[in-house]
Amino acid sequence: MTGKQVEKYIMRDLGFIPRHDCYALAQAITDMAEELGHDECELMYLLLENRPIDAIHTHSYGFHTANGREIINQLQDKYYEYESAS
Repeated sequence: MTGKQVEKYIMRDLGFIPRHDCYALAQAITDMAEELGHDECELMYLLLENRPIDAIHTHSYGFHTANGREIINQLQDKYYEYESAS
């Protein structure tokens, strides 16, 4: 996943102007996708839209599971790590 793809998604599909570093966000999502062996787009949807991922049990009855919270926290940590490096 590239920063340009993230930026386009935020602007075109969500209708927002990105306020964060899209390149750091893309790198964090790509790293987590490799670690989890899961689709990058679904992880981006989880982080940006809070869209559930049934295959890795991120939500239960509309609320985050412990696994879902952990994935989101790890994505955020990686994002801040990459953001500060740039």
